[in-house]
Amino acid sequence: MGYNKIIIIWVCLMQIIGIMSVKGGNLVQDLDIAWGYGRGKFVNNGQLIKLTLDNFTGSGFYSKNEYLFGKIDMQIKLVPRNSAGTVTAYYLRSQGDAFDEIDYEFLGNLTGQPYTVHTNVYTGGKGDREQQFHLWFDPTTHFHTYSILWNPQTIIFEIDEIPIREFKNLEAQGIPFPKFKPMRLHSSLWNADQWATQGGRIKTDWSQAPFSAFYRSFRADACAKVAGRLSCPPRSVTWMTRTPDGLSQGRLNWVRKNFMIYNYCTDFKRFPQGVPKECHFHE
Repeated sequence: MGYNKIIIIWVCLMQIIGIMSVKGGNLVQDLDIAWGYGRGKFVNNGQLIKLTLDNFTGSGFYSKNEYLFGKIDMQIKLVPRNSAGTVTAYYLRSQGDAFDEIDYEFLGNLTGQPYTVHTNVYTGGKGDREQQFHLWFDPTTHFHTYSILWNPQTIIFEIDEIPIREFKNLEAQGIPFPKFKPMRLHSSLWNADQWATQGGRIKTDWSQAPFSAFYRSFRADACAKVAGRLSCPPRSVTWMTRTPDGLSQGRLNWVRKNFMIYNYCTDFKRFPQGVPKECHFHE
């Protein structure tokens, strides 16, 4: 059996497991609704969060704790059907103007057209490290697990335990890496039809509103900042030193080959004087 076939079988198994697994947990103890005038709400006795967007405003939530390194997981079911113009954002971010951020943004599309998963990493308020992907499944029919693994060595974006992107710590080469500022988890559903779908050519169809995304099974296996002090769980060793092994690297390469649609490191028109320094080490 070829390696690509093994990867495909493993991916299908992970999708089935992700669809079937329903972790308990009341979200109210870990998360707060941030904004939306009632459009963001806990439902099913706190087992779900529903974010809604209409032509007046969107909505969002954030974590009660800030985290400095860890593995953050959440199951999300995105806006179905015609979601063009909408963005569902899911990210870690520190406070202040010189913020650090680890960012997923799910860019909606016309019915039948694929979502775009937009990723970015900011250090000191500077990003411009975009990579974009299509998905190998429909993210609107079932919940899927979206993860951020962040430790002093690396940042890994994972979907259903499949890595889609790695951003390595290259401070030794003079490249900033977020490792000093605790970050809070945020998520929001908002209108960005000036740029989100096909470069802004497709606008939000408000006749389809309200738009809704659903969240469940939040897990932060992470060092949390509580009452000004950092507290790390006993199991932190499982992620604090983790980097991709050979199998994970193979899955990452599979995603890059088959589903990556934009990589700032190969956008030479955008960077005519040369791509950012980290690109020479990440590629």
